[in-house]
Amino acid sequence: MRASMNWLKRYVDIDMAPEALADALTMAGIPVAAIEKPGREIKGIVTGKIVEISRHPSADKLFVCKVDVGKQILTIITGATNVFSGHIVPVALPDTVLPGGKEIKAVDFRGITSQGMLCSADELGLDAKIISPELREGIYVFPPDTEVGLDVRGPLGLDDVVFEFELTPNRADCFSVLGLAREIAAITGRTLRKPMLSLRETGVGKATDLATIKIADSTLCSRFSARIFQNVKIFPSPLWMQHCLQRAGMRPINNVVDVTNFVMLEMGQPLHAYDYNLLARHELTARRANPGEKITTLDGSKRELTPDILVIADAVQAVGVAGVMGGLATEVTAATQNVLLEAAVFNPANIRRTSRALGLRSEASARYERGVDRASTIKALDRAAKLLEDMGACQVCPGVIDVYPDIAVPTRISFTVDKINRHLGTRIERSTMETILRRLEFEPSVNNNTITVTVPTWRKDVESYFDISEEIARLYGYDKVPATMPEGAMRSGRQGALAVMVDIARDALTAAGFDEII
Repeated sequence: MRASMNWLKRYVDIDMAPEALADALTMAGIPVAAIEKPGREIKGIVTGKIVEISRHPSADKLFVCKVDVGKQILTIITGATNVFSGHIVPVALPDTVLPGGKEIKAVDFRGITSQGMLCSADELGLDAKIISPELREGIYVFPPDTEVGLDVRGPLGLDDVVFEFELTPNRADCFSVLGLAREIAAITGRTLRKPMLSLRETGVGKATDLATIKIADSTLCSRFSARIFQNVKIFPSPLWMQHCLQRAGMRPINNVVDVTNFVMLEMGQPLHAYDYNLLARHELTARRANPGEKITTLDGSKRELTPDILVIADAVQAVGVAGVMGGLATEVTAATQNVLLEAAVFNPANIRRTSRALGLRSEASARYERGVDRASTIKALDRAAKLLEDMGACQVCPGVIDVYPDIAVPTRISFTVDKINRHLGTRIERSTMETILRRLEFEPSVNNNTITVTVPTWRKDVESYFDISEEIARLYGYDKVPATMPEGAMRSGRQGALAVMVDIARDALTAAGFDEII
């Protein structure tokens, strides 16, 4: 799991150095495996606007660019053919050292001095896997509204720090940026800011009248929810969202796909978008695959399915492998006008087997394998709807389609302060315990000496007072727990009466000259 400092700061105020924050998280049981600073090697490269471009008078394959870098206009020679007047590009100033060690100097090109260099994505050290194909070749071109004279690390989203977490499988709640922010808020005592989910819902017709959702096997799908978006406009997502995705290792594609990926990483709930107009009878069913059924997935591969695999099917065919990958037949494209957005909860073991059987593993399947929060599907849909609505990308239809046959009931655990302290070997005050539990959103209530907590639905790993002890200890600080010797009554062991009689008989017979055969 990867999460950037700038993304985490959207939900909680952080004033600690990255290294100090990593140590605090690790000590609290959220281990940080690595800290990356993606823009650390980029210095002296700024945004510049090409105000004039012409062919070099003495070289057919070179161009002379006049580039405004804010404080001055530089003359720069380039051989790139993808830049034009008005483009905003990265400019390496003289004496700059590029990532990889290449030093830029003012150089004479057949009688004209080049006062720097225009940079490509590769020269900036950008990972080709997380940038769009059109930006991989030639000079990197920024959006036209990019300010001139800026350190390029800002517009590229590289003025950031990325944490790579090595999480244990039981902490599924931390496979989300919001879950990690919740932990940081609990550790530091800061307030967690959750996303606002108020919607205008200006679409025509109720969602429940526009589509039908069914669950044919509730052992494999425990909840299936959906929203419908009308008059969808496909365009690039905002730069801040693209940067969040890129720092997490994902490539931005378009606003609809990016929003589904963003919400999955933010809230831990995978989403999938279908072209509503391509769904037969506007119907979706979570069912087992038919024997010999085939599907072409989004990666272009045709796959044969077995009845052990859960699929999402319309009235005619399977349109997705549940929890793993969608189908190509209902893919959202530039021609899409209406979208049905799915948020579902699938059986973790089944998703693991399906992923292994098909040789397919995705960010979505990784989260389903660990288990997602059944109570949060509607929140995830509303978050995606809010983001798209705020972009002006669609009209959200009123209401949600929700099939939820077995409602999850939060776990309640009762304990006493003395019981926790005896288990930990501590003398933690009740008020301290209550504060820690409230920070973790466990909502304690006190009746005489007994504390009862309602465990949040996203904390499936907390099942008994032993787990509550662990939560209190890790937030209180393991370093504050005194070292004590374990106590217990001890007594020496002795042989039973039968064993004693056997030993006497063996000794007597051996003394009389008998041999013992084993």
